[in-house]
Amino acid sequence: MSYEIKQEGKFKFVEEGNGEPLVLLHGLFGALSNFTDLVEHFRQTNKVIVPMLPLFELDLLHTSVGGLQKFVYKFIEARNYKNINLLGNSLGGHVALIHILKHPERIKSLVLTGSSGLFENGMGDSYPKRGDKEYIRKKTQLTFYDPAMATEELVNECFEITNNRIKVIKIISLAKSAIRNNLGEELSSIKQPTCLIWGNNDSITPPFVAKEFNKLIPNSELHFIDKCGHAPMMEVPQEFNRILGDFLAKLKEPVATVL
Repeated sequence: MSYEIKQEGKFKFVEEGNGEPLVLLHGLFGALSNFTDLVEHFRQTNKVIVPMLPLFELDLLHTSVGGLQKFVYKFIEARNYKNINLLGNSLGGHVALIHILKHPERIKSLVLTGSSGLFENGMGDSYPKRGDKEYIRKKTQLTFYDPAMATEELVNECFEITNNRIKVIKIISLAKSAIRNNLGEELSSIKQPTCLIWGNNDSITPPFVAKEFNKLIPNSELHFIDKCGHAPMMEVPQEFNRILGDFLAKLKEPVATVL
């Protein structure tokens, strides 16, 4: 499914459907394609928004999780979204966490899946020589429980990124920024209802990370999905959408009043 990419000033984004805003933040190697099933499902009930994060467009000084959060803040302000359900995968989850800690006022709920912010296994201690496609293929396969999810198209996308010297420098800068920016001591101040949807076989942000998020974020619920890796919304979209749909529906239920 292809969607129109809109542009407003420096912001490029997809906006589909009507209703309460559901803003989706992709990860380091992420793209709109990661969210296709999610967008298609929730555009029936929500205004689904996917901003294209400027992973490679920011100057090196601002190529950090904090720099991306400032971009998201400016985007939300420019579009004047309110009562936002904010969802982030991997690095996008980290950006969502920083945003809700700094600017909670427009955020109704938070959804994290495979989020960094506490601990993550990155590309490893060494970075591949440019041109090593098999290394990239293996790393891409590690994202999923089922290696077949790492299609040739996906591997080619990642390979193109890692074969560009400037993009590699910026990936390393973002990855190091994520490791330095540990949010453990701040998470207790998040007041919004939070839904954690995690792959039981996530090797990048393993299940213990989800349990720690659940422990540290006061109003949070945790859902594990079996036979699933780091990107549940791609690998098991039906189960992911069911969990997310139930969570969003609960938020719309009127609070019972005691007579």
